[in-house]
Amino acid sequence: MSGAVNPPIPRIVLDTNVCLDLFVFRDPLCSHLLTAMSSGVVQAVTREDCRDEWLRVLHYSQLPIDDQLRPTVTAAFDALIQLLPPEASTLADDACLPRCADPDDQKFLELALASQARWLLSKDKELLKLDRRTSNTGLFSIRLPQLWSISEVRAN
Repeated sequence: MSGAVNPPIPRIVLDTNVCLDLFVFRDPLCSHLLTAMSSGVVQAVTREDCRDEWLRVLHYSQLPIDDQLRPTVTAAFDALIQLLPPEASTLADDACLPRCADPDDQKFLELALASQARWLLSKDKELLKLDRRTSNTGLFSIRLPQLWSISEVRAN
């Protein structure tokens, strides 16, 4: 019997707009991400305030969601994105993180760092601008979901 240990499943953080593309709009440009999450190639994680934002957004009138569909969309999110307990998803000190120009998005950076995620997937320009800073310091990469690839998981 070998003493080899399986490496942990890499973690990924998704911002709310990416979740909308996955669970509401079923964007084909994100289908590879849905496949990676469903097959366990990556583990998507969230924390309470990020999930609360998701639930709040699901009530926006401009979205094609009604009271009958909302539970289905919420269940799909909850089935594929693990809600971490506060002690595993909150930083004592986020001094090593860059500041996002949009304070509402800082929580996604904090979650990515605290959960030791390898990627934060976002379509938010203010978050994407920070990729060089988080990547160059060895924290995590910030990518557009359509530019993230399963091959990145296998390469590391």
